Amino acid sequence: MADLNIKDKSIESSFLSSALATEGHFRDLAEFHAWFRSRSEANTFKVAAIPFSEMVDWHFDPVSGNLVHKSGRFFSIEGLRVKTNFGGPKQWEQPIINQPEIGILGIVTKKFGGLRYFLMQAKMEPGNVNVLQISPTVQATKSNYTQVHQGLRPLFLDYFLDRSKARVLVDQLQSEQGARFLRKRNRNMIVEIEDEIDLPEDFCWLTLGQLKELLKIDNLVNMDARSVLSGIRYAAEGERPAELAGLNGFAKDLLVSMSDRRGGRHARTEIISWFTGLKAKYECSAESVPLKELTAWRRTPTEISHESNNFFSVMAVSVQAGNREVRSWAQPLVKQAAVGLVGFLVKKIDNVLHVLVQAKLEPGFLDLVEMMPTVCFSDVECLTRQKTLPPFAEKFMAPAPERIRYAAILSEEGGRFYHSQNKYMVVEAAETEEFKLPENYIWMTVAQLLEFGRYNNYLSIETRSLLSCLNLL
Repeated sequence: MADLNIKDKSIESSFLSSALATEGHFRDLAEFHAWFRSRSEANTFKVAAIPFSEMVDWHFDPVSGNLVHKSGRFFSIEGLRVKTNFGGPKQWEQPIINQPEIGILGIVTKKFGGLRYFLMQAKMEPGNVNVLQISPTVQATKSNYTQVHQGLRPLFLDYFLDRSKARVLVDQLQSEQGARFLRKRNRNMIVEIEDEIDLPEDFCWLTLGQLKELLKIDNLVNMDARSVLSGIRYAAEGERPAELAGLNGFAKDLLVSMSDRRGGRHARTEIISWFTGLKAKYECSAESVPLKELTAWRRTPTEISHESNNFFSVMAVSVQAGNREVRSWAQPLVKQAAVGLVGFLVKKIDNVLHVLVQAKLEPGFLDLVEMMPTVCFSDVECLTRQKTLPPFAEKFMAPAPERIRYAAILSEEGGRFYHSQNKYMVVEAAETEEFKLPENYIWMTVAQLLEFGRYNNYLSIETRSLLSCLNLL
């Protein structure tokens, strides 16, 4: 490790210093990529689509038709009947993932020479489009870490379960995709250790700046890592970072927006009132029903799909993984029909960068409505053909290159989704451009968004993913 002799700082300042550092244990990212390739070559990974009948330990319940595990744990595929007064379709039916347990997504952090590093792992997930991606230190469902699968206990788990072993820096209960999961949440944690640890071969120490650079690469940093990293704040209340003096352009605008909680168009109380009003206005009945009762969905030996062939489907896979707690298993996965689009439209208002946020209802949300990116939809091609694109989508279809602040195709959670990808974008509008906002849209600073991220059930997984991609370099 490089000894940078950085003076001890506040937690937020230490995160910021790490976000601006691109050298560390790996002197450069070429070194990292060589290590990452070596981990892929060192292990055997095989994922194959199979008929449902070949899934060991899984079956369709003879009464409900739900797809369940013999243990009664892990998760199940059930039916959901939805009625709502929000948005387009007012009622529909769909399969949904029911996983009524809270998992742990956790990253260990440690300072070396005063600079903060993050302990990440190269982890295989069966649904990953490229199999291996950079993941949190611990990424485990409760069934996994209580060893229902009779496999090995995840490494470093005790740092997240035993408060005496580490200092907790971030600890939040956060949602997953409300259109695919029924009221699913995970515990997102960052804990600081002082212990010296033996570094396993599939783990590495990265600065936050290195992670931010890796987030520019398609399908490299997984969704769970992005979710945890979104809980980081870069300035304490009232603090104006000295690092601003060394930044220019969008990076400087971004850090100002990240650190100034009072410079927004709307005060925090206004935002809370806007959001509360929408939650009171919109209604949603999301009723669990037997999977076999879904009228527009059909089941074949190899998939469950909608009769229109749009939306998503459910499939089965067999898995072999040389470096997982269990070396082979079978499971269902949800397959998205096409690449989706997730994007923030940003612009400077009164000289402070703002993000255009929408409040959106999804039937699987615990509190029905969460704060979402400006655009967030799963099937760009289908909606384009049908000419039913949501508000502001045109801003992301062919933006001028000089307006694009971020663009990468990123995978969603590979433990439940098969090759599910979204194009994540940040596009900056001109300061002079004016927009007529629907009632469920509002301008917020990045600091305001990060503040709401400290609490449960405000920011969707897509919002958190995109926040983690914002880069000061």
